[in-house]
Amino acid sequence: MNEIEREQRFGAHNYAPLPVVLSHAKGVWVWDVEGNRYLDMMSAYSAVSHGHAHPRLVAALTAQAQRLAVVSRAFYTDRLGALLERLCDLTTLGGALPMNTGAEAVETAIKVARRWGYSVKRIPADQAEIIVADGNFHGRTTTLVGFSSEPAYRADFGPFAPGFVRVPFGDIEAVRAAITPNTCAVLFETIQGESGIVLPPDGFLRALRQLCTEQNVLMLLDEIQSGLGRTGRWFAYQHENIVPDGVMLGKALGGGLLPVSAFVARRDIIDLLEPGSHGSTFGGNALAATVALEALDVMADEDLPGRSAEMGEYLLSRLHAIHSPLIREVRGRGLWAGIEIDPARAGAHDLSLRMLRRRVLAKETRATVLRLAPPLVIERAEIDTCISALKAVLAEAETDV
Repeated sequence: MNEIEREQRFGAHNYAPLPVVLSHAKGVWVWDVEGNRYLDMMSAYSAVSHGHAHPRLVAALTAQAQRLAVVSRAFYTDRLGALLERLCDLTTLGGALPMNTGAEAVETAIKVARRWGYSVKRIPADQAEIIVADGNFHGRTTTLVGFSSEPAYRADFGPFAPGFVRVPFGDIEAVRAAITPNTCAVLFETIQGESGIVLPPDGFLRALRQLCTEQNVLMLLDEIQSGLGRTGRWFAYQHENIVPDGVMLGKALGGGLLPVSAFVARRDIIDLLEPGSHGSTFGGNALAATVALEALDVMADEDLPGRSAEMGEYLLSRLHAIHSPLIREVRGRGLWAGIEIDPARAGAHDLSLRMLRRRVLAKETRATVLRLAPPLVIERAEIDTCISALKAVLAEAETDV
């Protein structure tokens, strides 16, 4: 029984992996069990932004694992405070709550926003509403899929929690019309990743910041995929020079080694929590805090946001220069690109399989978009490798139409 057969036999079939069995990785390259090398243009949905097995991160993980890993938040450790301080400094917000996964960070934001709505805004009990966006993806918990607009994410998982109002992404007038006295927060991704790297119109975030302030509504931004350098700035909202009331972080915060996430918000918002109101056995453990802090240090020392801006401009320029009838649109910012494929001519999944055969790892999203999000340490020559493979794949697919 090979590894694909073993996983298929004993695992839940909630993923449909590409047919390759990976065994080790370094930087932007991964190898399969047969020794074949592949260029990673996925970086685990931004979780491996630092590249695979970054030596500083591996060293920090190893040293801390031998010293102190998990004791729970029932006790203080000598590692967590420094991480929380760094997160507050980076975001210019006043308090941070550590968790593990991105979905947990979003769930935390929802709980805190509702508490703010009841205790500060004086919304009647159990009537708080949060405005979310069509096309959103914030995670897989029952609460989060409950306000998804994607039927496949919701099917057979109800009943869902009430209190969420969906509006078109990037439509400031729709947000304005949806706000009521019971609205406690607007919760948006800064850029929608799972929808195919969809950017809001220029100026939307600035207008949203102004609207939320005027209407006494919290502005909460999910930067789990878009944050920590992916778009060429530390956070994607910085492209419009605004600061939200709260931000959710994850993915790259764990340095590609551990699940680490956080909800960072204004101090007065974080202070609404008291002992017993929220927690996590593993959230903020000493090992995770050490790796996350080193991940932030490496990102600053190597200026990975700056690299993403420079290499992202190059990647997007190369993509825009491809003239293929299969491509409807190229969208992106920094080292994050979505290539919209004409479904009448080709499927994005088929293109990802063709890329795999050319030793480039990429994956489709929403059936029509081929997504590229390489580690931020990628070089121009490696981007050229990806572009060459993509051009060849598009040419092959054109002849098969």
